[in-house]
Amino acid sequence: MNYKDLNIYKNSYTTSLVIHKLTLKFPKIELYGLDDQLRRSTKSIPANIAEGYGKKHYKKEWIKFLYIALGSCDETIVHLDYAKDLGYISRDQHKKLAEKYTITGKQIRSLINKISSDI
Repeated sequence: MNYKDLNIYKNSYTTSLVIHKLTLKFPKIELYGLDDQLRRSTKSIPANIAEGYGKKHYKKEWIKFLYIALGSCDETIVHLDYAKDLGYISRDQHKKLAEKYTITGKQIRSLINKISSDI
């Protein structure tokens, strides 16, 4: 088993791809602004899950990377709020994507709690 077998990784990676494609339609003024920040925060989630998994034998390190991924989930939701309020994405797109990151955050917290109970 590796990090690619984790549902939390698969879901966050897939959603990151959806957001990346969505941000390509943002106005040019956002080229190095909101669209870049949104892409970075979404890519940070699966990247930190993968990096932490590589250190899973050191549970405190694994947890540290999961907390970083969790922070990126919250950051992503804030960027999605901006995108909705600026009219770059629809309310429906916002709702679906924010729900996915809320669920991902809950899954990360659950994994943190599971790993923490083993320490």
